[in-house]
Amino acid sequence: MAIEVAGKRVLITGASSGIGAALARRLAGHGAVVGLVARRSERLAQVLADCHRTSPESTMWVADLGDAAAVDRLGLRAWDDLGGIDILVNNAAMPKRRVVEALDPAEVEAVMRVNFFAPMRLTLAILPRMLQRRHGVIVNVSSVGGRLGIVHETAYCASKFALCGWSESMAVDLHGTGVSVKLIEPGPVDTEIWDQPGSEEPLYQGPKVPAEEVAAGIIAALGGDHFEHYLPDMKAVVDAKNADIDTYIAGAAAMTTR
Repeated sequence: MAIEVAGKRVLITGASSGIGAALARRLAGHGAVVGLVARRSERLAQVLADCHRTSPESTMWVADLGDAAAVDRLGLRAWDDLGGIDILVNNAAMPKRRVVEALDPAEVEAVMRVNFFAPMRLTLAILPRMLQRRHGVIVNVSSVGGRLGIVHETAYCASKFALCGWSESMAVDLHGTGVSVKLIEPGPVDTEIWDQPGSEEPLYQGPKVPAEEVAAGIIAALGGDHFEHYLPDMKAVVDAKNADIDTYIAGAAAMTTR
């Protein structure tokens, strides 16, 4: 373990499955008190039951992160119920695989509400309290799709690019305050995000890493000095795109036919 998490109070969104569930179980196993947030109450309760085996103080809240008013209420309620929040993990996300001209503006806005506005609102709700006591960690789980434009993922990538920019600027603003920011960039991870109603079938058919591997990487990142963490390490792909964006766009476009 790169950081001692025993006794830390951690709020995790999107905790009913995938990376969020894996992270909750792993943190609880090391003695952290985890607060779980998701829409699906039965799935969330199952994860909480697993966490209770090693962390009986852990709790959950059922919330729709697409509801701005619910998100605003959640932040301070979770702080009070947990007795403070040491680590906020903004992990919840929704996909929307669709060629750009087939998107409806309302669909794009729905993706932005969950993938960007909810993390923003939760952060701003609890940040003043973290700053007052001069310690805390904000972990934003973005995506390699927050650094690369992916074919048929304009809505998703827009939301994740926004989260990356928000996180980077926030890290600058908070430098030296005692509150740190960690940006997590998962690549292809074996979660339910690949099979979602209302999204096209994914073009990517390659290997995927287990959610548990990403969860372990997030915990390791908590104790390090670096801001950005690719899990698995796909930074070379991002660097290549940045070195020659036109070649990247042509290559990515060749993955599909119109």
